[in-house]
Order: sequence, then C-alpha cells, then structure tokens
Amino acid sequence: MALNQQEFLRSSLKSMHGLLDKAVEGMTAEQLNFRPQEGGVSGFFSLWHYVRTEDNIVNWVAQHVQPVWLEGGYNEKFGLHRTSQGTGMTEDEANAVQIHDVAAWHEYQQKVWAATDAWLSRIGEEELSRRVTVKPLPEQPLWDALLGLCLTHGYRHVGEIEYVRGVQGLGGLTI
Repeated sequence: MALNQQEFLRSSLKSMHGLLDKAVEGMTAEQLNFRPQEGGVSGFFSLWHYVRTEDNIVNWVAQHVQPVWLEGGYNEKFGLHRTSQGTGMTEDEANAVQIHDVAAWHEYQQKVWAATDAWLSRIGEEELSRRVTVKPLPEQPLWDALLGLCLTHGYRHVGEIEYVRGVQGLGGLTI
C-alpha cells in the first residue's frame, strides 16, 4: 500500500526520531558536549539545533502555538536562549550551547517527538500544501518545510552525532 504525504512524513519522522534517540542513548553530558578537535560542533549542539528546529516548525510555524521549548520553560531550565535554535550562530556562540541535565533534555526531546506525531496524526493532505515562512527562507509549502527542514535535516544531524560518538570511541553507527 502506498503512503500519502502525511503518512510518509509521520512514519519517516518516527524512524528518524528513533535514530536520534539511539545515537545519544547512554551518553553523558560530558560526551554530548564534546567537540572534536578537528572542528565542528558538539553532538549536543547538533541535537539541540535539530530538536529546536522541529519544535519551532511543527508548533510555531505550522500550528501557531507555543513551541514545547517555551511552553515547558525549557529555555529557563537549561539557561539557553528562548528563541534561538542555532542558525547563524558564531562558533563561540555554538560552543556555549551545552547540556548539564541530560534527563531533562531527554524529557524535552520526547515531548517534541510526541507533539509532532500527535499533530501529524490529525492533519489532512490539504494542510501540507499550505504556504508557510520559516525564517530566513522564502515562503514554501508546509510539505517542503517538513521534508527538507525536519526529515532530511534531521538525518544529517544523526550523522553528525554518530561522528562525534565515533571520535570519542563510543561507536559511530547506531543501526
């Protein structure tokens, strides 16, 4: 049976969420905050950036409701910016994004996954053609934002986290 766009996104995002969960499973704050000497960002920065992006797109952009980040006061719990999700940050700003309470982070992450799945379970195909703006990009169909800025973007960050795991000797490939 062929999946429609909504079913495809829901199934694919669940799968990608599972890979992100597995990629960080058992990692300590020190391991998540580790930044490879070759350059790049920490595994936590990649994770924070992605989860915040999905939270913003699914909640703020698509539904015009508070993101889980603000609704749950996670910006205050983590001492991180209330609206930033990393796009356009300098290297120093990105390096300052660190996690200290891994359990609270996992709670936030799971709430975002649940919010995304609940919303995708109840929307119709027509909703995906609605045009939205995800700054700093031009207006685009919601389908494009979810496919490009959530699904494919998320898989990219899975790879970054696996790389950071690997250079720490934690094993890279999680599948």
